[in-house]
Amino acid sequence: MRIFITGCKGQLGRALYEPLADHTLSGCDLPELDVTDRAAIGAAVAEFAPDVVIHAAAWTNVDGCARDPEQAYRSNTLGTQNVALACAACDAALVYISTNEVFDGEATEPYREWDPPHPINPYARSKAAGEWFVRHLLNRFYIARTAWLYAPGGRNFSNPNRIIQLADDASTSSAQGGALKVVADEIGNPTYAPDLAAAIAALIQTQAYGIYHLVNAGHCSRYEFVREVLRISGREHVPVEPISLDDFERASTPPRFAPLANTAAAALGIELRPWQKALTEYLKKSQ
Repeated sequence: MRIFITGCKGQLGRALYEPLADHTLSGCDLPELDVTDRAAIGAAVAEFAPDVVIHAAAWTNVDGCARDPEQAYRSNTLGTQNVALACAACDAALVYISTNEVFDGEATEPYREWDPPHPINPYARSKAAGEWFVRHLLNRFYIARTAWLYAPGGRNFSNPNRIIQLADDASTSSAQGGALKVVADEIGNPTYAPDLAAAIAALIQTQAYGIYHLVNAGHCSRYEFVREVLRISGREHVPVEPISLDDFERASTPPRFAPLANTAAAALGIELRPWQKALTEYLKKSQ
């Protein structure tokens, strides 16, 4: 199978190469190619003539999207339209990587694939609009929603190494009353990029097109995730103070309760291990 990966230098893009190693791969990323350039992405996809395009490129700076919604729409919505049009032109299937943030967080149980999206921030709206283009421009697509993605080299707060760095900084100032303050009322699924990549690799073999929730099993709060990172890494002594989303000033408003339930992929036999086991493996490899 010939597979083209957008965002091939990102957390997921890099992770995809191992489980797809038996296929013929190509890809693109910034600064060499921008998916917002319709002609450029169209030409790149047409030249490679893929069977499947995995569209992992996105502007994932959630607070940045809140500060510049128009750029969010250009990157995440119109960029996705361009990739979908490129797929239509060469009859390739598309895997669009979406997010749990397309939901509003008002649910009382994990969201399933058929629950109606209701995004509440610019990043989420731009990704939901990308889903709209995929559904309306293509017949053969997989929309793969995920959450709280982390991988080696990541710098976002879902990345365990970033958490450890912040915890070590807090530990050095604990004598002066310093503590790591973490939101306790935002709930999601920490997801290890290699596990997501393996699930995508399995999914595209099925040709069972549709919407999927691909996350490590189970869910937790940001606070619980941080506490588990510190426990596994031997830093339980670091003080961690639970706070509310209302106490944490930021440009974006994330959904409070937006864990995803893997129902559709599990019916195909594609399941991701519990987030605690994935986190343990990540920390063992990275320490």
